[in-house]
Amino acid sequence: MNVPGPMISVRHLWKVFGPNANKIIGTPTAQLSRAELRSQTGNTIAVRDVSFEVAPGEVFVVMGLSGSGKSTLVRCMTRLIEPTAGEVELEGEDILKVDEKRLRELRKTRFSMVFQHFGLLPHRKVIDNIAYSLEINGVKKAERHARANEVIDLVGLQGYSQAYPDQLSGGMQQRVGLARALAVDPQVMFLDEPFSALDPLIRRDMQTEVIRLHHELGKTLVFITHDLAEAVKLGDRIAIMRDGSIVQIGTPEELVATPADDYVANFVRDFPKSHVLTLRWIARAPREHEDMSGPMLPSTLTVREAAKQVLASANSVRIMDGTELVGVVDTTDILAVIAGSDA
Repeated sequence: MNVPGPMISVRHLWKVFGPNANKIIGTPTAQLSRAELRSQTGNTIAVRDVSFEVAPGEVFVVMGLSGSGKSTLVRCMTRLIEPTAGEVELEGEDILKVDEKRLRELRKTRFSMVFQHFGLLPHRKVIDNIAYSLEINGVKKAERHARANEVIDLVGLQGYSQAYPDQLSGGMQQRVGLARALAVDPQVMFLDEPFSALDPLIRRDMQTEVIRLHHELGKTLVFITHDLAEAVKLGDRIAIMRDGSIVQIGTPEELVATPADDYVANFVRDFPKSHVLTLRWIARAPREHEDMSGPMLPSTLTVREAAKQVLASANSVRIMDGTELVGVVDTTDILAVIAGSDA
């Protein structure tokens, strides 16, 4: 069986700002706190020895507090900022080693970027904003407008092709930004806090839109956010950053259930566990003489989704992975998770 390799591989990536930055890496000085390093050398380490892989079609979320290095990381991955050291491979090609011509080709055809600030051209209509990435690729007007119209339908901008950006709401402007990024049919999309400037209701709609587009198109997404609820909603896996380093990478379920340290535990403390933990995670071995005549439920259901059926059952519920018994849960197991969610 041919197992595909990662879409993105990041290996030992560093970004050090300041004089003689490359001389900091690999020395004891690099282990100093940010404040000590700045005081002693005038340098700041924004990204510190970061490594991870992203699978084809995965939504990989990077989150952290302000100043954690997450936005610098994504800018290094796209070479909007030149890293100090490391490797960033896109399907085996190291983006950091290519020349400017090849980098432009990659940005035009292989990956695209969406940012918090939409960066729309105010004097151009929606259709021409979307088609702009194709225009700079030399695509003829009729062809690029045809593609732009396809993407307009895809992101729900029907009827707005002739509008100007200042005639649109913030949410609609961000749809234009998404459409522009999709127009070149990239393999990978980098989204750096794209919805943080939107009000909560529009933000929720745009999150749902990204999920829908991902399901329809299967693009590989690297999504930057400071919002745990957004990360959990969107991410297949989440990387949590602190002071330029990745503290933990895992599925939303893994981060909530088994935080690597107190920093991650504090991050996820207020998030309702019942919304994330699945029955697989809380299933236990049957006790001796336990009555398991309750209903059978799939292991992929969250505790929240399964609570009503489990609580309504007088007997333990069998948790199944297809035809295989994973374990059982009962009312006490469910209530323990719900109580932990509300704590």
